[in-house]
Amino acid sequence: MSKHHITATVNGEAVEFLCETQATLLDVLRDELGLTGAKEGCGSGDCGACSVMLNGRLVCSCLVLGCEVDGHSIDTIEGVAEGAVLHPLQQVFLEEAALQCGICTPGIIVAAKALLEKNTDPSEEEIRYWLAGNLCRCTGYDKIIRAVQKAATVMREA
Repeated sequence: MSKHHITATVNGEAVEFLCETQATLLDVLRDELGLTGAKEGCGSGDCGACSVMLNGRLVCSCLVLGCEVDGHSIDTIEGVAEGAVLHPLQQVFLEEAALQCGICTPGIIVAAKALLEKNTDPSEEEIRYWLAGNLCRCTGYDKIIRAVQKAATVMREA
């Protein structure tokens, strides 16, 4: 198999890597770049555990080929916090115990952050709609929805 030389921007940093043709963006993030926050839950785009932002668009990284990101910008869960300072979503998820096993949490936070960047005051219905592509098998969704609502309030007041 031939490998492709790819350059991209990941969490604001320029990166270069070699990518096999069939490797997914999720494979590249985890195996080549050491960014293990995005998880493979299903491998078919049904669970959202591997959600990342690609050029400002929420995508399942298991459905994107690594070769397709040449010259593009990717934002992952690792880029949500600013150094040691957690993003309000991350802090509220901890405070509200809106996570358990943690498999779905990175994808949910990436998706919720994307929502709150577009809509600073979403209704419960809008939050549920926006997060519909992210499955959680442990917590149920009430704590997650409350955490996103609280984070929206914290972010508006900041």
